Amino acid sequence: MESPIKSQKGQELLEHYKNMAQEGYQRGANLKGIEGEKAFNKFGIRKFKKDFKEIFNNYSIKSLLDYGAGRSNWNASGFDEASNKSASQYFDIPNVYHYEPARGIDQRRKVDCVICFDVLEHIFISDVPNTLRDIISLGSKLIILNIAYYKSDAKLPNGENAHITIRPPLWWKGVLDTISIEYPSTTICLACSKDIFNCEAFRLWNANEWLETKTYSTRIK
Repeated sequence: MESPIKSQKGQELLEHYKNMAQEGYQRGANLKGIEGEKAFNKFGIRKFKKDFKEIFNNYSIKSLLDYGAGRSNWNASGFDEASNKSASQYFDIPNVYHYEPARGIDQRRKVDCVICFDVLEHIFISDVPNTLRDIISLGSKLIILNIAYYKSDAKLPNGENAHITIRPPLWWKGVLDTISIEYPSTTICLACSKDIFNCEAFRLWNANEWLETKTYSTRIK
């Protein structure tokens, strides 16, 4: 599949992320740098696992693509400490695939669900629409997006903050409303984090709700 990153700046950023995945990266004042083998090793869905277990069950999710997966390992034991189950076992999703261009991993394909955690804020703004279309086109049932809108501790190799597209939740909701019209049967779950502890979630929606209503007006709920 083609990369959704088309802009020159987007390509330059991808090279930065490849460098960070191999060599590590620096963080802000009074914070230690991250070594290459530990770069991108956050498993973002872990802290929301109980909520998403219910959502996955409700939508009968049996195949999933982790888009911008970093080093997340869905088959490693211990994802759930109580049971020692892997993420795949805990969520009962037998078929899990990964897309991480910074590490040369591309298993993109049509699946029940695509998740994308802490990725879109790293995408250059002109590449955001293409990236969202790529994500939504691959999920037949459900898309789960978690997007940060605060500065990162991490620094790009050129010294800039690694969160380069910081926009408020309603900006992301507006962009997604427009693009989701093209995929009306796919449900979108959008959550935006203002820091590592606080997250604002919109109710799940799909564009068929607007297309099938008897009224013309649509409102954010």
